[in-house]
Amino acid sequence: MAETTLQGHGGNLHVRTWEREDPDRVVVLVHGYGEHIGRYDHVAAALGERGAEVWGLDHAGHGRSDGDRALIADVDAVVGDVHDVVSRARDANPGLPVAMVGHSMGGLLATRYAELHPGELAGLVLSAPLIGSSPIAGYLALDEIPDVPIDVAVLSRDEAEQQAYADDPLVWHGPFKRPTLAAFAIALVEIALDADRLTGPVLWQHGDADQLVPLEHTRRGMALLRNADVEERIYPGARHEIFNETNRDEVLADTLEFVDRVTARG
Repeated sequence: MAETTLQGHGGNLHVRTWEREDPDRVVVLVHGYGEHIGRYDHVAAALGERGAEVWGLDHAGHGRSDGDRALIADVDAVVGDVHDVVSRARDANPGLPVAMVGHSMGGLLATRYAELHPGELAGLVLSAPLIGSSPIAGYLALDEIPDVPIDVAVLSRDEAEQQAYADDPLVWHGPFKRPTLAAFAIALVEIALDADRLTGPVLWQHGDADQLVPLEHTRRGMALLRNADVEERIYPGARHEIFNETNRDEVLADTLEFVDRVTARG
Protein backbone atom coordinates (compact mmCIF):
# COMPACT_ATOMS: atom_id res chain seq x y z
CA MET A 1 0.00 0.00 0.00
CA ALA A 2 1.29 3.47 -0.88
CA GLU A 3 0.18 6.81 0.55
CA THR A 4 0.69 10.12 -1.22
CA THR A 5 -0.83 13.58 -1.40
CA LEU A 6 -2.23 15.66 -4.21
CA GLN A 7 -3.41 19.23 -4.36
CA GLY A 8 -7.18 19.34 -4.15
CA HIS A 9 -9.69 22.14 -4.27
CA GLY A 10 -9.27 22.79 -0.54
CA GLY A 11 -5.64 21.92 0.10
CA ASN A 12 -3.66 18.71 0.34
CA LEU A 13 -5.56 15.46 -0.12
CA HIS A 14 -4.48 12.14 1.33
CA VAL A 15 -4.44 9.45 -1.38
CA ARG A 16 -4.08 5.72 -0.77
CA THR A 17 -3.15 3.12 -3.37
CA TRP A 18 -3.40 -0.62 -2.78
CA GLU A 19 -0.83 -1.61 -5.36
CA ARG A 20 -0.75 -4.86 -7.27
CA GLU A 21 1.80 -6.31 -9.65
CA ASP A 22 0.37 -6.64 -13.16
CA PRO A 23 -3.22 -5.59 -12.37
CA ASP A 24 -5.92 -6.21 -14.95
CA ARG A 25 -8.30 -3.45 -13.77
CA VAL A 26 -8.48 -0.37 -11.57
CA VAL A 27 -11.11 0.28 -8.91
CA VAL A 28 -11.54 3.68 -7.26
CA LEU A 29 -13.19 3.70 -3.82
CA VAL A 30 -15.19 6.76 -2.74
CA HIS A 31 -15.91 6.92 0.99
CA GLY A 32 -18.89 8.39 2.79
CA TYR A 33 -19.61 11.40 4.97
CA GLY A 34 -17.54 11.85 8.11
CA GLU A 35 -15.32 8.81 7.55
CA HIS A 36 -12.07 8.10 5.67
CA ILE A 37 -10.64 5.76 3.06
CA GLY A 38 -8.77 3.65 5.61
CA ARG A 39 -12.08 2.09 6.64
CA TYR A 40 -12.12 0.30 3.26
CA ASP A 41 -8.93 -1.74 3.66
CA HIS A 42 -10.89 -5.01 3.64
CA VAL A 43 -12.82 -4.00 0.51
CA ALA A 44 -9.60 -3.04 -1.26
CA ALA A 45 -7.93 -6.29 -0.21
CA ALA A 46 -10.77 -8.37 -1.65
CA LEU A 47 -10.67 -6.41 -4.91
CA GLY A 48 -6.91 -6.78 -5.06
CA GLU A 49 -7.16 -10.54 -4.71
CA ARG A 50 -9.27 -10.50 -7.87
CA GLY A 51 -6.68 -8.57 -9.88
CA ALA A 52 -7.49 -4.92 -9.21
CA GLU A 53 -5.23 -2.06 -8.28
CA VAL A 54 -7.32 0.02 -5.91
CA TRP A 55 -7.15 3.78 -5.37
CA GLY A 56 -8.98 6.09 -2.98
CA LEU A 57 -8.69 9.39 -1.16
CA ASP A 58 -9.81 11.15 1.98
CA HIS A 59 -12.16 13.88 0.78
CA ALA A 60 -11.49 17.48 1.78
CA GLY A 61 -12.29 17.90 5.46
CA HIS A 62 -12.08 14.16 6.08
CA GLY A 63 -9.49 11.77 7.45
CA ARG A 64 -5.94 12.96 6.84
CA SER A 65 -6.84 15.54 4.18
CA ASP A 66 -6.83 19.30 4.72
CA GLY A 67 -9.98 21.31 5.30
CA ASP A 68 -12.54 22.11 7.96
CA ARG A 69 -13.78 18.85 9.40
CA ALA A 70 -16.78 17.29 7.65
CA LEU A 71 -17.36 20.42 5.61
CA ILE A 72 -18.44 19.83 2.01
CA ALA A 73 -19.27 23.23 0.55
CA ASP A 74 -19.36 22.22 -3.13
CA VAL A 75 -20.07 18.65 -4.23
CA ASP A 76 -18.81 19.19 -7.78
CA ALA A 77 -15.48 20.44 -6.39
CA VAL A 78 -15.13 17.20 -4.43
CA VAL A 79 -16.03 15.26 -7.57
CA GLY A 80 -13.20 17.17 -9.25
CA ASP A 81 -10.82 15.84 -6.61
CA VAL A 82 -12.04 12.31 -7.30
CA HIS A 83 -11.44 12.90 -11.01
CA ASP A 84 -7.84 13.86 -10.27
CA VAL A 85 -7.37 10.53 -8.48
CA VAL A 86 -8.94 8.64 -11.38
CA SER A 87 -6.61 10.46 -13.78
CA ARG A 88 -3.58 9.47 -11.70
CA ALA A 89 -4.79 5.87 -11.59
CA ARG A 90 -5.24 5.83 -15.36
CA ASP A 91 -1.80 7.30 -15.95
CA ALA A 92 -0.30 4.60 -13.74
CA ASN A 93 -2.27 1.84 -15.46
CA PRO A 94 -2.75 2.84 -19.11
CA GLY A 95 -5.41 0.96 -20.99
CA LEU A 96 -6.98 -0.75 -17.99
CA PRO A 97 -10.74 -0.50 -17.35
CA VAL A 98 -11.79 1.56 -14.34
CA ALA A 99 -14.71 0.83 -12.01
CA MET A 100 -15.87 2.96 -9.09
CA VAL A 101 -17.40 1.98 -5.75
CA GLY A 102 -19.11 4.72 -3.74
CA HIS A 103 -20.78 4.41 -0.33
CA SER A 104 -23.47 6.77 1.04
CA MET A 105 -22.20 10.32 0.37
CA GLY A 106 -19.60 8.54 -1.73
CA GLY A 107 -22.48 7.12 -3.74
CA LEU A 108 -23.73 10.65 -4.34
CA LEU A 109 -20.23 11.69 -5.44
CA ALA A 110 -19.82 8.61 -7.66
CA THR A 111 -23.20 9.19 -9.30
CA ARG A 112 -22.33 12.81 -9.98
CA TYR A 113 -18.93 11.71 -11.30
CA ALA A 114 -20.56 9.36 -13.80
CA GLU A 115 -22.85 12.18 -14.97
CA LEU A 116 -20.04 14.70 -15.39
CA HIS A 117 -17.66 12.19 -17.00
CA PRO A 118 -19.91 9.92 -19.07
CA GLY A 119 -18.34 6.84 -20.57
CA GLU A 120 -15.21 6.93 -18.41
CA LEU A 121 -16.21 4.10 -16.06
CA ALA A 122 -16.60 0.45 -16.96
CA GLY A 123 -19.04 0.09 -14.09
CA LEU A 124 -20.40 1.85 -11.03
CA VAL A 125 -21.20 0.30 -7.63
CA LEU A 126 -23.48 2.35 -5.38
CA SER A 127 -23.64 1.23 -1.74
CA ALA A 128 -26.55 2.83 0.12
CA PRO A 129 -26.13 5.92 -2.07
CA LEU A 130 -27.42 9.28 -0.88
CA ILE A 131 -29.21 10.12 -4.12
CA GLY A 132 -32.74 10.42 -2.81
CA SER A 133 -34.02 12.29 0.22
CA SER A 134 -32.84 11.46 3.74
CA PRO A 135 -34.10 12.16 7.26
CA ILE A 136 -31.07 14.40 7.84
CA ALA A 137 -32.31 16.74 5.11
CA GLY A 138 -34.93 17.97 7.58
CA TYR A 139 -32.18 19.58 9.63
CA LEU A 140 -31.95 22.39 7.07
CA ALA A 141 -35.38 23.62 8.13
CA LEU A 142 -34.29 24.00 11.76
CA ASP A 143 -32.92 27.23 13.21
CA GLU A 144 -30.18 25.21 14.89
CA ILE A 145 -28.87 21.82 13.78
CA PRO A 146 -28.81 19.34 16.70
CA ASP A 147 -25.35 18.88 18.17
CA VAL A 148 -25.45 15.10 18.03
CA PRO A 149 -23.21 12.61 16.21
CA ILE A 150 -24.44 9.76 14.04
CA ASP A 151 -25.86 6.98 16.21
CA VAL A 152 -23.50 4.03 15.68
CA ALA A 153 -26.41 1.61 16.08
CA VAL A 154 -27.82 2.65 12.68
CA LEU A 155 -24.58 1.70 10.91
CA SER A 156 -24.40 -2.06 11.45
CA ARG A 157 -25.80 -4.94 13.47
CA ASP A 158 -22.20 -5.88 14.31
CA GLU A 159 -21.43 -4.35 17.72
CA ALA A 160 -17.68 -4.63 17.14
CA GLU A 161 -18.05 -2.49 14.01
CA GLN A 162 -20.14 0.02 15.94
CA GLN A 163 -17.41 0.31 18.58
CA ALA A 164 -14.65 0.57 15.97
CA TYR A 165 -16.45 3.51 14.37
CA ALA A 166 -16.97 5.20 17.74
CA ASP A 167 -13.30 4.76 18.66
CA ASP A 168 -11.84 5.87 15.31
CA PRO A 169 -10.10 9.26 15.77
CA LEU A 170 -10.19 9.94 12.02
CA VAL A 171 -14.00 9.71 11.93
CA TRP A 172 -15.97 12.92 12.46
CA HIS A 173 -18.06 12.51 15.61
CA GLY A 174 -19.59 15.98 15.64
CA PRO A 175 -22.88 17.32 14.25
CA PHE A 176 -23.82 17.89 10.63
CA LYS A 177 -22.82 21.30 9.29
CA ARG A 178 -25.40 23.43 7.52
CA PRO A 179 -23.24 24.20 4.44
CA THR A 180 -22.66 20.47 3.95
CA LEU A 181 -26.37 19.67 4.07
CA ALA A 182 -27.08 22.58 1.72
CA ALA A 183 -24.44 21.29 -0.73
CA PHE A 184 -26.05 17.84 -0.63
CA ALA A 185 -29.46 19.37 -1.37
CA ILE A 186 -28.09 21.25 -4.40
CA ALA A 187 -26.27 18.15 -5.65
CA LEU A 188 -29.43 16.04 -5.45
CA VAL A 189 -31.22 18.49 -7.72
CA GLU A 190 -28.30 18.52 -10.15
CA ILE A 191 -28.13 14.71 -10.16
CA ALA A 192 -31.83 14.54 -10.98
CA LEU A 193 -31.51 17.11 -13.78
CA ASP A 194 -28.54 15.30 -15.35
CA ALA A 195 -29.74 11.75 -14.69
CA ASP A 196 -30.05 10.89 -18.38
CA ARG A 197 -26.29 11.42 -18.81
CA LEU A 198 -25.50 8.38 -16.67
CA THR A 199 -25.20 5.24 -18.78
CA GLY A 200 -23.62 1.82 -18.52
CA PRO A 201 -23.71 -0.87 -15.84
CA VAL A 202 -24.64 0.09 -12.28
CA LEU A 203 -24.93 -2.16 -9.21
CA TRP A 204 -27.10 -0.73 -6.44
CA GLN A 205 -26.61 -2.39 -3.04
CA HIS A 206 -28.69 -1.43 -0.01
CA GLY A 207 -29.82 -2.76 3.36
CA ASP A 208 -33.57 -2.74 3.85
CA ALA A 209 -33.18 -1.67 7.50
CA ASP A 210 -31.09 1.41 6.64
CA GLN A 211 -32.40 4.32 8.75
CA LEU A 212 -29.72 6.83 7.76
CA VAL A 213 -30.31 6.59 4.00
CA PRO A 214 -33.65 4.78 3.78
CA LEU A 215 -34.12 2.28 0.97
CA GLU A 216 -37.34 3.74 -0.40
CA HIS A 217 -35.90 7.25 -0.50
CA THR A 218 -32.97 6.04 -2.58
CA ARG A 219 -35.26 3.99 -4.81
CA ARG A 220 -36.85 7.22 -6.03
CA GLY A 221 -33.43 8.56 -6.97
CA MET A 222 -32.39 5.34 -8.68
CA ALA A 223 -35.56 5.39 -10.77
CA LEU A 224 -34.27 8.56 -12.46
CA LEU A 225 -31.27 6.71 -13.94
CA ARG A 226 -33.29 5.62 -16.97
CA ASN A 227 -30.34 5.23 -19.34
CA ALA A 228 -28.22 3.11 -17.00
CA ASP A 229 -28.28 -0.68 -16.82
CA VAL A 230 -29.13 -0.93 -13.12
CA GLU A 231 -28.97 -4.14 -11.09
CA GLU A 232 -30.09 -4.09 -7.48
CA ARG A 233 -29.22 -6.19 -4.46
CA ILE A 234 -31.31 -5.57 -1.35
CA TYR A 235 -30.18 -7.21 1.89
CA PRO A 236 -32.89 -8.05 4.46
CA GLY A 237 -32.16 -6.70 7.93
CA ALA A 238 -28.95 -4.93 6.92
CA ARG A 239 -28.36 -1.39 8.13
CA HIS A 240 -26.40 1.45 6.53
CA GLU A 241 -22.79 0.27 6.29
CA ILE A 242 -23.32 -2.91 4.32
CA PHE A 243 -19.57 -3.52 3.83
CA ASN A 244 -19.33 -3.69 7.66
CA GLU A 245 -22.53 -5.62 8.26
CA THR A 246 -22.95 -9.12 9.64
CA ASN A 247 -23.57 -10.31 6.06
CA ARG A 248 -20.56 -8.42 4.69
CA ASP A 249 -19.24 -11.53 2.91
CA GLU A 250 -22.44 -11.77 0.86
CA VAL A 251 -22.35 -8.05 0.05
CA LEU A 252 -18.71 -8.12 -0.97
CA ALA A 253 -19.22 -11.23 -3.08
CA ASP A 254 -21.91 -9.41 -5.05
CA THR A 255 -19.60 -6.41 -5.49
CA LEU A 256 -16.71 -8.55 -6.68
CA GLU A 257 -18.85 -10.50 -9.14
CA PHE A 258 -20.15 -7.29 -10.68
CA VAL A 259 -16.74 -5.63 -10.90
CA ASP A 260 -15.22 -8.79 -12.42
CA ARG A 261 -17.95 -8.89 -15.05
CA VAL A 262 -17.98 -5.25 -16.12
CA THR A 263 -14.20 -4.94 -16.29
CA ALA A 264 -13.59 -8.23 -18.11
CA ARG A 265 -11.70 -7.75 -21.36
CA GLY A 266 -11.92 -10.11 -24.32
